Amino acid sequence: MIYLRNAHDRGHANHGWLDSWHTFSFANYYDANFMGFSALRVINDDVIDAGQGFGTHPHKDMEILTYVLEGVVEHQDSMGNKEQVPAGEFQIMSAGTGVRHSEYNPSDSERLHLYQIWIMPEKNGISPRYEQRRFDAAQGKQLVLSPNARDGSLKVNQDMELYRWALAKDEQSIHQIAADRRVWVQVVKGEVTINGTNASTADGLAIWDEQAISVHANSNSEILLFDLPPV
Repeated sequence: MIYLRNAHDRGHANHGWLDSWHTFSFANYYDANFMGFSALRVINDDVIDAGQGFGTHPHKDMEILTYVLEGVVEHQDSMGNKEQVPAGEFQIMSAGTGVRHSEYNPSDSERLHLYQIWIMPEKNGISPRYEQRRFDAAQGKQLVLSPNARDGSLKVNQDMELYRWALAKDEQSIHQIAADRRVWVQVVKGEVTINGTNASTADGLAIWDEQAISVHANSNSEILLFDLPPV
């Protein structure tokens, strides 16, 4: 089964300095049919004006992933981390027992475009932690998140994997799905056909009860593929 979450059907909030599209219910956007998918709780597509950002605020018991598409994020947290995360890099913060952080666009002229993704942890009360890394191969499927940080991936406290998959125009490939697993595909850019369903930039696809997905790139494309537990 494949369900297409069209980009224009998402929740939308424009705060002036922040233009945000919500795949799942978030803040003032509520849809009982879109409360999350498996361990995914939030996928926000955010554009932040120059010199603006999220002020210091708390989180607890959540894995918070940021993927920077344009610009630079300046991150600061209560663990003592103060880092800049440029376009092409991922950062993950395990909020665990509690952490405070801010995410800011330090540029005085350029916008910041990012995906903010929240993943529910496998258990609560873990120690907070922070990591960032670049995954920017021109083509192919790269492992970004895994529970055991294998193959140079970032560690996530959940039974899931995340791949960044770059495809050249007309490339076709297969991704096998283990029994009872669920898959979410987020189209970062381009146009793809997945098991006969067409999707383009910012669309999402919820996939379950499938043994594999066939991905065909109709243009140079990039997708995020989340391999997730059944519940």
